[in-house]
Amino acid sequence: MAEARNMLEKHEKTAVDPVRHVRIAIVGSGFAGLGMAMRLKKDGVEDFVLFERADGLGGVWRDNSYPNCACDVESHLYSFSFEQNPNWSRAFSPQGEILAYLQKCARDYGLEPHLRFRHDVQEARWDGDARRWHIRTAGGNYTADIFIAAAGALSDPKMPRFAGLESFEGTSFHSARWNHDCKLQGKNVAVIGTGASAVQFIPALQKQAARLSVFQRTAPWVMPRHDRAFSAIERTAFRSFGLVQQMKRGGIYAFRELLATSFLYPKLSGVMQGMAERFLKREVKDPVLRKKLTPNYSIGCKRILLSDEYLNTLTQSNVDVVTENIREISAKGIVTADGKEHAADVIIFGTGFQVQELPMLALIYGKRGRSLRETWQHTMTAHLGTTVVDFPNFFILQGPNTGLGHTSVITMIESQFTYVLDALHHMRDRELAVFEPRQEAQDAFVAEVDAKMKKTVWTNGGCESWYFDRSGRISTLWPGFTFTFRKRLERFRPEEYRLSAGGAR
Repeated sequence: MAEARNMLEKHEKTAVDPVRHVRIAIVGSGFAGLGMAMRLKKDGVEDFVLFERADGLGGVWRDNSYPNCACDVESHLYSFSFEQNPNWSRAFSPQGEILAYLQKCARDYGLEPHLRFRHDVQEARWDGDARRWHIRTAGGNYTADIFIAAAGALSDPKMPRFAGLESFEGTSFHSARWNHDCKLQGKNVAVIGTGASAVQFIPALQKQAARLSVFQRTAPWVMPRHDRAFSAIERTAFRSFGLVQQMKRGGIYAFRELLATSFLYPKLSGVMQGMAERFLKREVKDPVLRKKLTPNYSIGCKRILLSDEYLNTLTQSNVDVVTENIREISAKGIVTADGKEHAADVIIFGTGFQVQELPMLALIYGKRGRSLRETWQHTMTAHLGTTVVDFPNFFILQGPNTGLGHTSVITMIESQFTYVLDALHHMRDRELAVFEPRQEAQDAFVAEVDAKMKKTVWTNGGCESWYFDRSGRISTLWPGFTFTFRKRLERFRPEEYRLSAGGAR
């Protein structure tokens, strides 16, 4: 945080004009926003800004600081291919190291002058006459030729609406907004949710709490993580021989792409599910508890969780796994549908994020005066998951149907970086001012995605998940390998767009 404050102090010394024009405005300073800025820098582009609502960069890796917070993709793959880090301490990097990596990237690429902290975007509206975006932020007003949304899907916590929550006399908070002042030692702690964050922090809580109640709505499939620290020899090899690190990254990438076959071709998932079942049986000896923890859907239908500790933690004497539905929150704890009150001094919500209802979508208005939220009121659609009909000169990174269930999402956003740059080159070389995807191009891409999705485990695995939107469509995931996505986005195809001339810079 000290580094973030230093960056902030630098920028606060610079006066912000009432209305400043920039060529490119980027929203978000996580992996997507910073990576896009880094690629612009490498391309020689200097006229851009990054709007960040917080007082420091990092996105999800700034906001999530819960105990044991780490990535569930190996470090050498969960990093930019064009900016490798030879100094990872572990196979799966902890949150602090990932945040430090992003801060170093910002320094090394000279992004500090481009960052605008505490510039929460309050509205972005396309002006068809001026052919530019008007952007109102908490730190000033801007216009931009190109607007890039890079806030990410895991930026706003999802809080369930339980009756009586306001009457709870203890402390409650979401895992993405961890209350580090709250002491858990010797307390009765309740955790609602058993998702990717919860499986990381629950083992740490078990060691502190007098009693830990884990409220599970749906059992997740859990696989061993096989995390370990890198030896001094390995770290030296990574630093001294770039090829060693490239081979490490390549091996991880190839293995994880192979895993995708279990999602794309459900008949091949038996091997993976058998491994998960054996892991559960080895870690949980009690048949009653094991039954509670056995999912009733095919592996991969929901997100597969990785942990070497989680299942064993649930077998400890001070842990209860509660599968009854929650009826309400009382002053002293949580009341389940069977009428039982589970005492709690602290309630921690591990209930995920507003993936389908990102607040930012309501703030971005296209050429017809409709917001992205209104445009996507039934389902989220975008051409190549990156550009949107009726939203000229607009890119969205990690947009619809670009999420993954098997590997690093950075492999996807790097494909989008390439696409954005090629589009900008095309505009510059042909002196174009405006681009917008054709409806038929977007419809064809969405139809292709939906057809492929029908064959996957996500639609045939027997579960409901946050992958589905209100229309019953999976608008979050990419139903293919990452190299097929990269192939689709390797170049900008002008025939798929409506293009207008006008001397774009």
